[in-house]
Amino acid sequence: MGAFEMEKVKGGSPYGAGTYAGDGSRQPSELELEQGFHQGKYIAGITKKLKDAA
Repeated sequence: MGAFEMEKVKGGSPYGAGTYAGDGSRQPSELELEQGFHQGKYIAGITKKLKDAA
């Protein structure tokens, strides 16, 4: 289910990974952490390609 799961509150948007933190009483879920990790790897790959092309 991943990003389309409706059973719990989670962050993230079409613009990137995120989490609902509010007053700091909630920590990121495993899904939010996985989304952030995936986004980081994806952006790092693009950055490497741009660097290698320069």
